[in-house]
Amino acid sequence: MLRLVQNALIILAFCQFASAQVSQDCAYAIPICNNTPINGGTNGFGVDDFNGAASTGCLEPTISGTIESNSAWYRFRTGASGQLGFNIGHDNTEDWDFALYKATDCSNLGDPIRCNFFDNSENVSFVGVGEDPTGNTDSVHYEDWLQVNAGEDYYLLINNFSNANTGFSIQFTGDIWLTNPYDALDCSIVDNLLGPPIAACENDTVMLDATTTDAINYAWYLDQGSGFQLISGASSATYQAVDSGLYRVQVVTSTGTIISDVQVGFNPSPITYPVTDTSYCYTNGTIIDLAEKDAEALGPQSPDSVLVSYHTSQLEANTGANPLPKQYAQGVGQETIYVRTSSLANPHCFDASQNFMLNAVQTPESTFETTVVICENVGSVEIGETNPQASYGYLWDTGEQTPSIVVSQEGEYGVTVANDSGGAVCENYITVTVTFSESPAIAKVHVEDMQLNNTVTIETATQGDYEFRLDNGDFQADATFEGVSPGVHTVTMRDVLGCGEVSEEIVVVGYLSTFTPNGDVLNETWQVEGLSALNNPIVTIYDRYGKLIKQMNEYDPGWDGSFNGKPLPSTDYWFKLSYLDDDGNRVYAKYLQSHFSLRR
Repeated sequence: MLRLVQNALIILAFCQFASAQVSQDCAYAIPICNNTPINGGTNGFGVDDFNGAASTGCLEPTISGTIESNSAWYRFRTGASGQLGFNIGHDNTEDWDFALYKATDCSNLGDPIRCNFFDNSENVSFVGVGEDPTGNTDSVHYEDWLQVNAGEDYYLLINNFSNANTGFSIQFTGDIWLTNPYDALDCSIVDNLLGPPIAACENDTVMLDATTTDAINYAWYLDQGSGFQLISGASSATYQAVDSGLYRVQVVTSTGTIISDVQVGFNPSPITYPVTDTSYCYTNGTIIDLAEKDAEALGPQSPDSVLVSYHTSQLEANTGANPLPKQYAQGVGQETIYVRTSSLANPHCFDASQNFMLNAVQTPESTFETTVVICENVGSVEIGETNPQASYGYLWDTGEQTPSIVVSQEGEYGVTVANDSGGAVCENYITVTVTFSESPAIAKVHVEDMQLNNTVTIETATQGDYEFRLDNGDFQADATFEGVSPGVHTVTMRDVLGCGEVSEEIVVVGYLSTFTPNGDVLNETWQVEGLSALNNPIVTIYDRYGKLIKQMNEYDPGWDGSFNGKPLPSTDYWFKLSYLDDDGNRVYAKYLQSHFSLRR
């Protein structure tokens, strides 16, 4: 939107001498082309160009009883191909309508190709084709862009619904002005010694040239609303116009007199007022609203007449190219922003003398762990930033001002991290949660079932978040392993928070918890299954007083419940299992110093 406005061709500015550039009737439509200032201000409609018709496109009869009430007609011819639009600027208290016809003469207008008949209850300042220059993308007063080809003729009707109006302006817009800035419209339709009307900025040099072969003398006149007045001393072929108005030259030649008029309009150039530097806190995705700077740049000037745009270089500000979006996503750091104020009536009238600094100060982010564990075997832990930014300040709830602190108690610890730069202090409060974790310890290993594939369950001696492994398998959260074969195994228990691990070697065998040597053939002996998986195993059986009753190896058929050939009483007996480890040392199987019952 801003780019199109910056490259808009301004066809007129509001002024007091409107009538010279207004024709109430289509047959006398004012020809317009590049640099033509159309100064509106309508009063009546002349003849009824629609001969009492009930409508033309969206336009319907007004309070005058006809389609036209206070009308102005213009015509133009395209000199190039591309996207074309226009803005009709007016006082926001007034109601203006328009219809655009693609036609070569007024007798065959047909239906308009663009038309707008909405009332102005929204109090907008522009109606037209393309995009509203104020950035209002939802305006019902705008019709779609035109896609034109060179050599096409158009008639434009502008109609004021009310009887009182202060005038209007026409600005041609669109990409066609980027590709063809000097011949987007064909000026050959303007047949005039002094050429087409001229839109200029105050302090511009506007030289009118009436040079004519065989001229005897020249006389220059100026009409500023009260009729043509002779300009004293102006008798040369050229005249420098310094005031807005309708200029006339009278050229006397040997064959006759030539009279030519030209409209000249000077638009005031805006002033860009100083804009203060701004520092703000930045986090990922922060958007800075440049529109908040508009009031500074405008000063006392009205936003309805002056457009503010922002650019990343002085060159782009001077040309109006690549304006930044008002919702600007700047990166971290400092950036110079260049300000351009331009007249909405004539964007060529601008001031790009000011710039300001945008300083995006990084809001500190959490770059350290916010959930930390104190391991029992360590007793303390360092929390906070271990690689601090030199420009950052730190303040802990404990009162410490270092980037990191050492704590020995679990709980929540808060730190305020501050980045002070360019007048902006950007803070972030970060909470670190510290928990305590006991070192892992195995209380017991349970082996269930007397079978070839057994179930092993690890019973922990401490509370915590642990995971478990059998031999060299994967760690798992479940402390139970199923389908474990008889033999020597290693179980490992570790703290998932990194507070150590512990391993135990266990022996998995099976045995009866009760046997009955009573001659019924069932469970006549007690033995340990799976000894063949061990190296030189020995099972030792004791009574409750620790007296040795029996020793067995892997080849022993079992114990029959007797000692020295005599049956022992029904009671509980204890046993131990030893074997040779990989180093040849005899060791006792841990967690297997258990008992069983003899029943008769």
